Amino acid sequence: MEQYLPLSLHIVVAIGFAAAVFMVSFLAGRIGKRTESKDMAYECGVPVKDTTSPRFSVKFYLVAMLFVLFDIEVVFMYPWAVIYRDFIAKHEAMIFWSMGGFVAVLTIGYIYALKKGALDWKN
Repeated sequence: MEQYLPLSLHIVVAIGFAAAVFMVSFLAGRIGKRTESKDMAYECGVPVKDTTSPRFSVKFYLVAMLFVLFDIEVVFMYPWAVIYRDFIAKHEAMIFWSMGGFVAVLTIGYIYALKKGALDWKN
């Protein structure tokens, strides 16, 4: 049970910190008063002409999600590459084929995204 004490303490401190920050933000927000000058736009000193936000194509979000997906692939490859030589002596080909399977699944996903036209900017 004493192995869980540091984890429990960490969770309690994290929840306490989040609650304290939330309460300070709530109380400070109630004290502050909104004025017309505070609500004015401050970007480049240009007043807002249109209240609607610009519309982005769904392709933008799709490409962003694909970037995150393949970026995480690289994050998983770094630790694998660091321990590869030490691990290969003990487990021979298992480490190579496990990463090969990982890359194969991501390659299939990449080919699927290309076939669906997810990276085609003209459409």
